[in-house]
Amino acid sequence: MGRAAAMTGTTPGFLRSLGEQGLITPLRSEGGHRRYSRYQLRIAMRARDLVDQGTAIDAACRIIILEDQLEEALRINEQLRRRQAGPESAADT
Repeated sequence: MGRAAAMTGTTPGFLRSLGEQGLITPLRSEGGHRRYSRYQLRIAMRARDLVDQGTAIDAACRIIILEDQLEEALRINEQLRRRQAGPESAADT
């Protein structure tokens, strides 16, 4: 956890609070140490940026969750548009 905190420019306590808020859930090693993915570290850095700008940590977590949900919805909509357009539009690209 100390290494992850150093990599993200945060503290172990900050990373724990992100876990308590449900923003990131690190895997655990056999020895019980938290193991963060690169994606989770990027999320932690985004949260740190928001908190540094004066956003409360719970609000920062909610913002990030909503941004992630919006990105996923936009991706799904684009996939559906492509399917609906059919093979004709695939020939155009």
